[in-house]
Amino acid sequence: MSGQPGPVPTGETNATPAAPPPMPGWKVPLYIAASVMFFLTQGLGLNLAFANLTQIQGTIAATTTESAWLSAAYMAPNVSLAIALVKIRLQYGVRNFAEVSILGFVVASLLNLFVSDLHSAIVVRFLSGIAGAPLSTLGFLYMLEAFEPAKKLTVGVSLAMTNTLLAAPITRLVSPSLLDYGEWRGLYTLEMALALLVMPIIYLLPLTPPPRVKVIVLGDIFSYLLVAIGFGCLAVVLSVGRLYWWLEVPWLGVVLAIAIASLTVAIVVEVRRSTPLIDVRWLLRPEILHLTAILLIFRLIAAEQTSVIMTFYQNAVGLLYDQLSLLYWIILAFSIIGGLICTLFMSYGFSWQIQFVALILMGTGALMDSQLTNLTRPEQMYLSQALMAAGAALFLPPSMSEGFKAAITKGPPYLVTFFVVFTFTQSVGGLIGSAFYGTLITIREKFHSAVLTERVLLTDPHVAERVSQLSSSYGKVIGDSAILKGEGVALLGAQVSREANMLAYGDAFLVAALIAFASLAALSLHVFYRFIKARLAEDRPQPVASNP
Repeated sequence: MSGQPGPVPTGETNATPAAPPPMPGWKVPLYIAASVMFFLTQGLGLNLAFANLTQIQGTIAATTTESAWLSAAYMAPNVSLAIALVKIRLQYGVRNFAEVSILGFVVASLLNLFVSDLHSAIVVRFLSGIAGAPLSTLGFLYMLEAFEPAKKLTVGVSLAMTNTLLAAPITRLVSPSLLDYGEWRGLYTLEMALALLVMPIIYLLPLTPPPRVKVIVLGDIFSYLLVAIGFGCLAVVLSVGRLYWWLEVPWLGVVLAIAIASLTVAIVVEVRRSTPLIDVRWLLRPEILHLTAILLIFRLIAAEQTSVIMTFYQNAVGLLYDQLSLLYWIILAFSIIGGLICTLFMSYGFSWQIQFVALILMGTGALMDSQLTNLTRPEQMYLSQALMAAGAALFLPPSMSEGFKAAITKGPPYLVTFFVVFTFTQSVGGLIGSAFYGTLITIREKFHSAVLTERVLLTDPHVAERVSQLSSSYGKVIGDSAILKGEGVALLGAQVSREANMLAYGDAFLVAALIAFASLAALSLHVFYRFIKARLAEDRPQPVASNP
């Protein structure tokens, strides 16, 4: 859940025939700061509940499994709204879009303060998911507004994508103080304060409005509802499936079947429309499938930091956020450094070279993390997580820039289709990454536990000696030798379970490293193929035009 980007707007790059006058230099930092504020407001709204489920579940009288519905309720509407927001903004104007969006978010933030139980929390989180989606759109718009057209798809996109990475570590840094202040209400008092702070921005720093175009037709509404139902059901299954376990409850299969049926009907309907909301044929082109694979792989690798590290220290080691503050400061700092470096190199035209370095950094970081033991603490992961953070900041902007260029070349209607790719790979892809690693850790923990347990025999003198050592601390309070031995066996079982957990997390980190290095090999082959193809095209003799 953490660190997932929201909908990405564009169209301002070529929406008007004449370029607007350049922005005064003193305004550029203001628009960049406004973009950061919008991204932080949306990102904190997304991450505050997800990052603190364990701490707030008592406040709303929920179990661990029930509290997972808070994330599902937020993501269910949020994952598909990027598709609708592009056309809404084009038809009704950016000013109206911004005013309604920010007012909706202020109201949703205010409702969080009246949450009293699980059911009211789920309803409010659902509304927050709807209200929060436009904020990241506004964040992108303000970042693109700050730069001239030639730099929008390089510097602008790179800085905007860097902003999407900031909210997750900041959430972990501010959460302890907010929880001390007022638990759930403490968390969302900050969100409401940020919403009120960004509200005047749309009036004080207006965006350049593109010409309004009537682009919404009745068929678009039907298609969007089908896509929203499909993506929303997928979000629910991926958010709670691991906790209920995939094959244990029948309703998970029903929800997944609804998702597949809705998306299938949407595809059939869109293929037959003359002016589709989503151009399915364009989605199936090789370059778009290649872009989809790149973005999805990125989310799988990045989930090592956004999901697995957090659960490792919270669940397996038992540390709290205030004990992890320096680690999250390092992640935040290197995310910013990586984003600035990416911005510099993209301005010089580098693309795949940046991704090459990013995959090396992320693969190396994940491989270092896979060597963990039960003595591993945050200071042993400072370097590896710095590499992961920098790699994540380097990887995404070049892909996003290429996707924008491909969509803009085809025309504004294809922007909606591009956002289907982006939404699926980033929002749904982030959920896939969390569910994948969570499931892998559970399975591998059971495997390692079985392997370790079958070797723990009380007839083994080493095992018997260990049981005796563990039970000796209770010797002064337990006189019965059988009970004392049972306590020793229980303590040994806890140690075995802890070791199995550590091995399972090590396997998850190793899988992330393997995915990164396999992607690096695939990228190398792809670049080599393009190089050979270009050389062959140069060597091919050109036909000589005959004189008339």
